[in-house]
Amino acid sequence: MVIMTAKVSKSKRIAAALIVLIAVILLVVCLSNAGKTPRSTNRADTAPAAQPEPTEIKTNDDRVAFLASFGWQVAPEPTQTQEVRIPTEPSEVFERYNDLQRSQGFDLSAYAGKNVRRYVYEIKNYPDSSDTYYATLFIYKNAVIGGDVCSSAQGGTMHGLCMPK
Repeated sequence: MVIMTAKVSKSKRIAAALIVLIAVILLVVCLSNAGKTPRSTNRADTAPAAQPEPTEIKTNDDRVAFLASFGWQVAPEPTQTQEVRIPTEPSEVFERYNDLQRSQGFDLSAYAGKNVRRYVYEIKNYPDSSDTYYATLFIYKNAVIGGDVCSSAQGGTMHGLCMPK
């Protein structure tokens, strides 16, 4: 067995871990949608709807209220909260995910290299499904800069924040 060590500063280790975490999340999302027919970005369930201004999102209550504006009833506290870095050199996986964001009026590429907060909430009222669904919000300087809704089921779906019809 060969063991290699390298001395890396703490900030570089954290940055590398965040980049790997984002890549893994995006890879899981893409793999869960592999083999599915691409969804049109003009569908009613992904089109931007009349919604509150996604700025001044300072508290957990603000985030829950923002999701409620789309009709979602979520758990009162996030199941996951973490800081992630938007990649400066986007991969194909990131671009596919950002296409979903653009269809909602967001664009994560505008935040390349920035650290943002990611909040994940369990959805309690996903229509016509017994699967567990989660809503994710990306927040930068008290503004929503992206988000999605996805199923935790193997081969589950992902779509924009609007509730499907």
